[in-house]
Amino acid sequence: MKRYLMLLLAALWLPLWLLAENYPYRSDLLWVARPDHADWLYKTGQKATVEIQLYRYGIPLDGIAVDYELADELMPADKSGRVVLKEGKATIPVGTMKRPGFRDCRLTATVDGKAHKYHVKVGFSPEQIEPCTALPADFREFWERNKAELAALPLRYTIERAEKYCTDRIECHLVKLQIDKQGRSIYGYLFRPVNARPGSCPAVFCPPGAGIKTIKEPLRRKYYAEQGCIRFEFEIHGLHPELSEERFREISAAFNGRENGYLTNGLDNRDNYYMKRVYLACVRAADFLTSLPEWDGRNLVAQGGSQGGALALVAAGLDPRITACVANHPALSDMARGFKLNEADGYPHFTKIPGTETPDKLRTMAYYDVVNFARMIRVPVRMTWGYNDDTCPATTSYAVYNVLSCPKEALLTPINEHWTSEQTERGHLEWILNKVKGER
Repeated sequence: MKRYLMLLLAALWLPLWLLAENYPYRSDLLWVARPDHADWLYKTGQKATVEIQLYRYGIPLDGIAVDYELADELMPADKSGRVVLKEGKATIPVGTMKRPGFRDCRLTATVDGKAHKYHVKVGFSPEQIEPCTALPADFREFWERNKAELAALPLRYTIERAEKYCTDRIECHLVKLQIDKQGRSIYGYLFRPVNARPGSCPAVFCPPGAGIKTIKEPLRRKYYAEQGCIRFEFEIHGLHPELSEERFREISAAFNGRENGYLTNGLDNRDNYYMKRVYLACVRAADFLTSLPEWDGRNLVAQGGSQGGALALVAAGLDPRITACVANHPALSDMARGFKLNEADGYPHFTKIPGTETPDKLRTMAYYDVVNFARMIRVPVRMTWGYNDDTCPATTSYAVYNVLSCPKEALLTPINEHWTSEQTERGHLEWILNKVKGER
């Protein structure tokens, strides 16, 4: 396994805006947490300590009390205490774990009457984390049957030029792609290099993160097309991306509440679950991209983050045309872990949604869990995740990564919460282009 560590102290030269939640732009206060192992990792049974530092205006805060809570990842605190900063520093004994996993040190300091929170997680033998989700005996048969039904549906789509997203180097089209025999569709923006020759472009499709929302900032990854790739960014709900932000908020409020959201819709039946058509939409997106005359006929890459990372891995497991996969902190991973092991579970965290712990719903989860698609992947995969992520916790990213039997690389970014830097995102394209060159 090729492992890359991007630690805080090695990345201080990065622009502050790239460091998102952990180091908010133009904040007066700065937390720094330094585990006594530089990679933030320990063996089970080893004891971890974390040195914490708190600065205001770059000056160490002295004499400030910091309350801390210790807990296994996403679990209630099992220990608490208080330290007082001396010259801006204090050390907290985090302890150890007997089972592979992550331990969370949650911090609160009150400065000028306002509480300021932070946290840091350290891992214990995470390379030994195993998913609790079992592979259903007919998993492959179930999905092959559904793929066959989709294949019988003629490829139907409309395409119109999206002038406002075109430049002198790239052209953009809005695509409406039918995904099932009921006539449901998805929308996406298709980017291609201007005057691309037939058979010249690798293709990358990018499914969305979770939620009911528009495709934000379509040009934010324009460098894919500028570097010679076809790129297809799409949504999954059949909502025109030019709807107003207000309309998306209204739709989301009406149909995507905690207990009535699309990720729970039909969960008691594997054939009626909402995500069935979403997973198959990824296959249809591959149908569409491989039909384009500019596609090079060889390279088709799935790439995304969070829910999009999950869907990229699902596509790589489902569709043999996928030649490589890039996934940031995948959601929908080891979703029943919280029920079965009382440990951190994958987004959408069904343990927090009343009524989801039933035999039928647990059975359906297994047919849609990313770890089971990961078992099927045979093409190169690049994954990246941060230890401090509470949305898609590190435990579940490891659960996915550890079952991959394909060529794989991990970019580990311990400080990261649920975000990636622009440097990481551009690194994904470099990785993809290197894979493409290797195929030629």
